[in-house]
Amino acid sequence: MVELKNPKIAVPVVLFAGILWSFGPLVVRYMDNPHQVPWQYIFGRGLTIFIILNLYLYFEEGLKFYKNYFNIGISGILGGIGLGIAMISFIYSITNTSAAITLLCLAAMPFFTALIAFLFLKEQITVNVWISIIIATIGIVIMAIGNTEESSLVGFIFGITSSIGFAVFSVTLRWRKETPKFTTVAVAGLFCSLFATLMIIISDQVFFSSSYNGSLFSLHGTLVCLGLILYSIGSKAIPAAELTLLSLTEVIGGIFWVWLPLFGINEVPDTNTIIGGFFIFISLVYYSLIMRWNKRYIALN
Repeated sequence: MVELKNPKIAVPVVLFAGILWSFGPLVVRYMDNPHQVPWQYIFGRGLTIFIILNLYLYFEEGLKFYKNYFNIGISGILGGIGLGIAMISFIYSITNTSAAITLLCLAAMPFFTALIAFLFLKEQITVNVWISIIIATIGIVIMAIGNTEESSLVGFIFGITSSIGFAVFSVTLRWRKETPKFTTVAVAGLFCSLFATLMIIISDQVFFSSSYNGSLFSLHGTLVCLGLILYSIGSKAIPAAELTLLSLTEVIGGIFWVWLPLFGINEVPDTNTIIGGFFIFISLVYYSLIMRWNKRYIALN
């Protein structure tokens, strides 16, 4: 894999990855009746992710790339399923509530990751991380209070489920660090496609509602893959704490694009979402700054 060792180059690469991901909610908003074709979306997006990542692995590793599938182990399988559940929950979240709520739920992922790692990997949680988790929890509760309508509450719950699914994926990579990351994501894409195929057959639906929607399904899958590749390339030269802060571009950008009148969506977050999002933003900034300060302190001593 190509790696960048110069942070001055790596930072804009990671920022651009977040910007690519941020267009996901906008793509969904442009779909024709996305709430009526969730399984077609999941099938198209999952298949695109599976194909593109395998092509990338082929160009990176040659024909031997397929051997990665024999090395993912139980951690890779669980990680792929967790990520697959996150992808499925994402579409059900964003089609039942605002893009802001979905993205802000995803922004809480670092804290779900810390909790799951604490429970299953016995990784210690410092006082500062607990403070960040409490602040983020307050933000999530405020958003939940503002989403009492049934459809909006369903979207919020799926948003939290998606965040937990991504956290499970992250923890499985920590559990067995040699697990091939891209192969695990490809497994997630395959899982989504196969599960969506089953649901489409059971519900007696067609696989593609229209060529227009089909192109948007593939476009979103492509954005996810390109962002992931760029993020992985740039992350080698940037401390993990700063990566957390840089990943906010996905959340901020995603909310901005669906609000920007230029794109014709005009989706304005409500007061509770703005206040709750502010708490989550503060928790992430606090967490990132504390982690960065700790790294500098250790380096000086």
